[in-house]
Amino acid sequence: EDLRVDGRGCEDYRCAEVETDVVSNTSGSARVKLGHTDILVGVKAEMGTPKLEKPDEGYLEFFVDCSANATPEFEGRGGEELGTEIANTLYRIFSSEGSVDLKSLCINPREHCWVLYVDVLLLECGGNLFDAISVAVKAALFNTRIPKVRVLEDEEGSKEIELSDDPYDCIRLNVDDVPCIVTLSKIGYRHVVDATLQEEACSLASLLISVTSKGALTCMKKVGKGSLDPESIFEMMETGKRVGKSLHTSLQKILNEEESLGTTRQKVGFLG
Repeated sequence: EDLRVDGRGCEDYRCAEVETDVVSNTSGSARVKLGHTDILVGVKAEMGTPKLEKPDEGYLEFFVDCSANATPEFEGRGGEELGTEIANTLYRIFSSEGSVDLKSLCINPREHCWVLYVDVLLLECGGNLFDAISVAVKAALFNTRIPKVRVLEDEEGSKEIELSDDPYDCIRLNVDDVPCIVTLSKIGYRHVVDATLQEEACSLASLLISVTSKGALTCMKKVGKGSLDPESIFEMMETGKRVGKSLHTSLQKILNEEESLGTTRQKVGFLG
């Protein structure tokens, strides 16, 4: 009947809170609360050497830490497996061409490039982790500011790198094509987005779909022990595209609003 326990329809997200620039010693950061799911992402830009197979590009490194306080299952080493799974999923999403312009991170081909270390911390788990993490990563990348660099060469041909001191003289990443994940959980004959922990417990199979703001699918992954028939997979893909586009639109609107406030913005942070 398109009605869930908490009153939402099958394609409705819970109320999400997004705040950027919450960690002072990072190049960019964001915190996302989606129901009881609470995610913090920090991005640190450091200089490194380009990879051999891509000498004119920078790259991203992901690290996911599941706080033992987030859920009882993470006590001991319970969160490590999930952390690795989330990091691998993020690598897959960002390996698709054009999600981030990696060439803009190159300083000197084969010699120097920016490496973006993306640290994801799971503070609390209340269902639908992947979606919340992808939103937080996109918001943190939007907030990332990388210092401008000048390469000076002396007469002997040795190169020296000079970083700009001006905090406003920086490179911003274009996040228009960064995908967000939409998780569709199959319950009975229907599928729902943004499942709570109770709904996840009722679902035998879910489909993770990464969708760009234009509604293009970049990758797909099935999770759970159950099976999905082709017809329901196609239905879920169509729902994922539709929901993904509106998710991107709402997120971009909030990020732009926050950006336009500049220094007058009140920071809520962790005490809000």
